[in-house]
Amino acid sequence: MRVRVGRPREKWSPTFMATQTKDYYGTLGVKKSASQDEIRKAFRKLARKYHPDVNPGDKTAEEKFKAISEANDVLSDPKKRKIYDQVGFYSDNIDPATAEAYARGGGQGFGAGGFGGFPGGGRGSSSGPEGVPFDFSGFDFSDFADQEEGARRGGSFRDIFSGIFGGGGGFGAQPQRQPEPGSDLEYQVRVPFWTAIRGGVMKLNIQRRDTCATCHGSGFIQTGGTCPQCNGKGQVTQTAGRMKFNVQCPRCHGTGKDGHVCSTCAGEGVVTRTEPLEVRIKAGTRDGQRIRLAGKGNAGSLGAPPGDLYIIVRIDQHPIFKREGDDIHLTVPVTPTEAALGAKIEVPTIDGRSLLRIPPGTQTGQKLRLREKGVPSATDESHRGDEIVEVKITVPQVRDERSKEILRELAKLNPDDPRQDMWKQV
Repeated sequence: MRVRVGRPREKWSPTFMATQTKDYYGTLGVKKSASQDEIRKAFRKLARKYHPDVNPGDKTAEEKFKAISEANDVLSDPKKRKIYDQVGFYSDNIDPATAEAYARGGGQGFGAGGFGGFPGGGRGSSSGPEGVPFDFSGFDFSDFADQEEGARRGGSFRDIFSGIFGGGGGFGAQPQRQPEPGSDLEYQVRVPFWTAIRGGVMKLNIQRRDTCATCHGSGFIQTGGTCPQCNGKGQVTQTAGRMKFNVQCPRCHGTGKDGHVCSTCAGEGVVTRTEPLEVRIKAGTRDGQRIRLAGKGNAGSLGAPPGDLYIIVRIDQHPIFKREGDDIHLTVPVTPTEAALGAKIEVPTIDGRSLLRIPPGTQTGQKLRLREKGVPSATDESHRGDEIVEVKITVPQVRDERSKEILRELAKLNPDDPRQDMWKQV
């Protein structure tokens, strides 16, 4: 059914045109497929060139700086950029779901391309979100002179009709619910040191929003019979001045059947509940690693898919071992005799005890490596880290005269001054 709105007039008035699109990509000199890093670099380059501090008193440079700042504000924000790509311009009043629905409908941007059936701001017809065609070919747009002025200040033809098509509740229209994917969840989990090394299973209790089992996510319970508000049609007619259009019935949500709001979820379609989960921790998992559990985030609305759950691993510290990547670091005390003469000593590893050779003349702070005694890699089964042993020479407490006499004799046999190099550099 084609609905003709407004009063006919013989000649189309060209005084009202759709908002002129702003080519933000052209303003920054980047392609539409540019990455966030490319956009950021392009903005910084232009900002240095046109900044008012660099061009004092230059109005042209000032306007150029405002333009690139506006373009960067939209394109550097993924949500704003998505709306701009879908409809051809950006406004804070644009609902993302409406922009998504409009893009799926094959519409062109609200700018030089026009609004739906208004290519170039000319005449034509379009359709609302319910698929009802709207014929604007004979409508007198002079009634919107005041909205035209608003469009010049940054509004658009879309702003005028946003309320009608479910964008903002204007003209008394009810915003229509659209399926929205569930949001992702993040949980930080403390993992014991040895569980991260050897692997294991962590049992968690996750609080998430799940689909309501009573209404199956619709938020509405059908009780049978015909909806008294739309008489079973699923749509109601609303009027805005001389315009009449159909929108989804707010009582039955387009089903045409009578019912009531679900009391379990209060009409939201989702409920908050705690769910027990088991998370597998792979051997070699690192601190800060993200584990993704697909579909375990918050439930989507109206049948939309759920989000994902991300587990952020935080590994507990060990009193002796210090982990850096896949390597294990350890400080081991040795005696002056072992350090001076060399020795083989036992040191702890994550696999048990292992022999370490101390070379003669080893100094405090010197690091020795035990290859493949570190952590197995969680991403490469053929790789394993090393254990890095730092030597710490421990001087014993000398209490008997015999030991003191031996040390004095040792000093006479080795009269080198260990501070000699220090004094040369003073």
